[in-house]
Amino acid sequence: MEDLDQVEAKQKEQDLSQEQKASHVQVIANEIQRLTAEVEKLNQAYYDLDAPLVSDAEYDLLLRRLQDLEAQYPEFTAPDSPTQHVGGQVASQFASAPHRFPMLSLNDVFSTQEVLNFTQNIREQYPDVTFIVEQKIDGLSVSLEYRSGILTQALTRGDGVTTGEIVTENVRQIQTVPQVLREPVNDLVLRGEIYMTKQRFDQINQQQIEKGEKTFANPRNSAAGTLRQLDSNIVKERGLSIFIFNVQYWENIPDQSHHSALEHLKKLGFPISPDFFICQTDEEVVAAIESINQARPNLDYGIDGAVIKVDSLAQREILGSTSKAPRWAVAYKYPPEQQQTRVLDLIVNVGRTGRITPMAILEPVVIDQTTVSRATLHNQDYINTLDIRIGDTVTVQKGGDIIPGVIAVDYAKRQPEALPFELPEHCPICGAPTEYLDDGANLYCTGSDCPAQLARRIEYFASKSAMDIEGLGESTVERLLEKGHLNHLSDIYRLFEKREQLISEGDIGRTKRVDNLLNAIEKSKSNTFDRFIAALGIHNIGPQTAKNIIEYFPDIDLLANAKQEDLLSVPDVGPTSAQAIADYFAQEQTRALIAEFKELGLNMVHDRSQSTNDNPVLQDLRFVITGTLQTMSRSEAQKIIEDHGGSVSSSVSAKTDYVVAGDNAGSKLTKAQQLNIKILIEAELLAMLE
Repeated sequence: MEDLDQVEAKQKEQDLSQEQKASHVQVIANEIQRLTAEVEKLNQAYYDLDAPLVSDAEYDLLLRRLQDLEAQYPEFTAPDSPTQHVGGQVASQFASAPHRFPMLSLNDVFSTQEVLNFTQNIREQYPDVTFIVEQKIDGLSVSLEYRSGILTQALTRGDGVTTGEIVTENVRQIQTVPQVLREPVNDLVLRGEIYMTKQRFDQINQQQIEKGEKTFANPRNSAAGTLRQLDSNIVKERGLSIFIFNVQYWENIPDQSHHSALEHLKKLGFPISPDFFICQTDEEVVAAIESINQARPNLDYGIDGAVIKVDSLAQREILGSTSKAPRWAVAYKYPPEQQQTRVLDLIVNVGRTGRITPMAILEPVVIDQTTVSRATLHNQDYINTLDIRIGDTVTVQKGGDIIPGVIAVDYAKRQPEALPFELPEHCPICGAPTEYLDDGANLYCTGSDCPAQLARRIEYFASKSAMDIEGLGESTVERLLEKGHLNHLSDIYRLFEKREQLISEGDIGRTKRVDNLLNAIEKSKSNTFDRFIAALGIHNIGPQTAKNIIEYFPDIDLLANAKQEDLLSVPDVGPTSAQAIADYFAQEQTRALIAEFKELGLNMVHDRSQSTNDNPVLQDLRFVITGTLQTMSRSEAQKIIEDHGGSVSSSVSAKTDYVVAGDNAGSKLTKAQQLNIKILIEAELLAMLE
């Protein structure tokens, strides 16, 4: 029979195992949240701002990583995840209109086997299916609507589902877009891709250089930026082109196949998807993809893949679509082009989020018609895997991408004196210690007032879930930084000293807008202490955890001097979060920043006497909510629990008292059952409050 010490030891081991599992689940949840935010940011840059931040390949890797994690942990998949909708929003400078038919994106595939999986899945339903293989033009997608044979409306993708930007006047400036059709068609809606030829792109960039203005990064950016010009004369001058690649709707359509419809559109005066292939067998599909790839270097326009489509319009109708993409088509992405060159230096770049990214400075080499002189190395693991060193001969790849990457090292050409490269232990910008986060994958600067992260920190500090300073958004922050008005996070609260200067400069507006911003800043000083804690941006410390923290450490000095073991008593604070809090307040930068905030009059005390928990029947009880509730949202249920003294965690652990389970509850419910945690339905939760 086991003695008491053995039983206690086993229980401690079990508790530790459960804590480790809970910590792992929290890491996954945080990674999904981080990837979701990153992909949304990249979507906005690509679709809305026409200024891609990363290469197509890097974007595809991020999106696939998010898709894989969401498949493994569906309980963390948000309804508005970028895997569930088309990227992009409607720009505010254009009027908008509803899409009659969704402008969906395509699912990407990256191997021949994935193409064959797609064709074979279609053949299970339609053994005699015919496929069309087309060039995937790298441009800006638009919808064209014709009534009685006359162009009446042109829309950009917008959100892809409900509304798009009205760009009719700009599209009318494109010479290859028919204004009036050669035959009358009562109602016609088409999908097309607006692009800029490589020749025209080179001419425009030369004109930009002669004017002393910024050049465009690539033809796709140039085409997208041109179409969004408010002056249609600029669109006319820049000479855009279009290819029509799909029929969305055609009243009394004369053809029931995609390829016949395209040929009919050609007779009506449209430039149609060029040089497409009609394929019956898988061998023909693969050969068509390769044929398009071989033609790429000689094309006067950019393509970023090949599209494989079902030819029959009737079969398409039955196959249908998901919320994001049609089931009857996929886009095959070609492997990037590769070249060899030499590494001149290895440096690091500190990004807006504090992530420290290693970069290789290269001997310039031409890849995909652009000169490449630097490449990303991602992280230390990537460097170690390649064992890349200064002076090495390396293989670099770039296939219509923005930032190329190093994929191989020719060790036979290495110089004997070349030394291994390690990422720095201190930030090269502010000198703060660096730390590996994202489950150890990436290195970050931990500086609380690092200049490289200032824009991002201010935007987060002022966001709705933090200090909620209305008017201090991304564009305003950028302008204030450019003018030198913000050099530290605390400078937000010194902007009132520059009121007259801000008004006279007019960068963020005139008197009323400046005063509104200053009033919002002043008002934020009296925010609750938990908002201030959340606004600091400590790793893993969000709004809910901040609320838990202030119940245990009700003023900033107690929190700043708390030991790591004391922080572990706070619900939702595990070893990783406790370490992050302790490390944050141990920095000289942080202590100086907190001292400035105190001097500026910010509230950094929690007044328990003003607590809203007038009926604390759930005091000290810890809940997890999972699934879809019947009469309220999860956020509403969380507020009810908190208003009655309880706390809500995002993951199930041995410390959880109750799990509130709605419809379609996932792995959290299973874990609660394994841990013998009490399961409540919504009605039982409400009964507890009575």
